Amino acid sequence: MSASAVSIRWLAVFCALLALITAPAFAADTLPLSELAKPGRLLMLRHANAPGFGDPPEFRLGDCSTQRQLDAAGRAQAVALGKRLAAAGVTQARLWSSQWCRCLETARLLGLGEPVELPALNSFFGRSEQREPRVAALRQFLATLPADGPPVVLVTHQVTITAFTGEGIAAGAGALFELRPGGEPRLLGQIAPNR
Repeated sequence: MSASAVSIRWLAVFCALLALITAPAFAADTLPLSELAKPGRLLMLRHANAPGFGDPPEFRLGDCSTQRQLDAAGRAQAVALGKRLAAAGVTQARLWSSQWCRCLETARLLGLGEPVELPALNSFFGRSEQREPRVAALRQFLATLPADGPPVVLVTHQVTITAFTGEGIAAGAGALFELRPGGEPRLLGQIAPNR
């Protein structure tokens, strides 16, 4: 790879990081977690706190030692969210997760059961060529979910949620949607992170 290609790639990564850092707070209304207990609701949750951005150069799927991981605050955040969900009447949900370790750990700590890995939820941060195929696969998956079914929780990454909302979102926060059969889910608002 030429020096100019490397420079352009690093500039693109820098711009993406700058956009994440300076992204406005999620603009939708904040909703109570009890909204998720209604039929046909979907929570697209960003993984809990995992310090840093992206993943190390040696990142390998399935090897948590090569990935950014939840810290103690992130684990506590996920457990606390699970307790908040239970208090709001959400004790069972259909649960899917990105294959990244920080997402799988967040999902497990919610106490809603074992998550099913869904590659369409995987991060495409720093890999813009993967954005459209991932988002299309996720849209196709969401169109198959019943509009009158039990709550659905998807644990994913900021870039995935931004693709559906147009806004940045904090670690441990989520976007709440109403499922619509055969179509794009309708954004209802956000679920605030534990503070």
